[in-house]
Amino acid sequence: MNIFFDTEFTGLHQRTTLISIGLVSEDNCTFYAEFTDYNPSQVTDWVEEHVLKNLTTQILDEYQKSYIMVNDNDTIVRGDSQYIAGALTSWLMQFNDTLYFWGDCPAYDWVLFCELFGGAQYIPDDVYYIPFDLSTYRLARGYIVGSPRKESVKVPDSVQHNALDDARNVYALWCNT
Repeated sequence: MNIFFDTEFTGLHQRTTLISIGLVSEDNCTFYAEFTDYNPSQVTDWVEEHVLKNLTTQILDEYQKSYIMVNDNDTIVRGDSQYIAGALTSWLMQFNDTLYFWGDCPAYDWVLFCELFGGAQYIPDDVYYIPFDLSTYRLARGYIVGSPRKESVKVPDSVQHNALDDARNVYALWCNT
């Protein structure tokens, strides 16, 4: 099973921390989480303007420390890294299959995903240990690449730099490659 994912984080540096993560499965199940324990001192003006304003759950109850909402296909979580790692592990277990992760230039995304579980050696068993980079795949197939989210294949009404919308756009682009 292919899983398309994206993360938002506090900046492009070695000690960056997760702000949000979004995942979409091939059968259109989604997981979206916002972290309450990211390091706000690392947030740059750019992240403030382009990422924090696009968070989904902060408008629900900024004082609620953690929660989870689940319906038939969608899971939305807000909490600290440990809480989100547990919820994400449960979400991934529903597939009962090897999970192949696809991202748009996922170097930071993959490291932060693995760190969520305590490091690469502790990711859930069904998660394949190598992420796949859609931009590299497209380049090898002769496409001119940049950020796939800037290309013509885009989910209507999606918001750039919202991790779930960006994951949906990675999936849409993959479907059209």
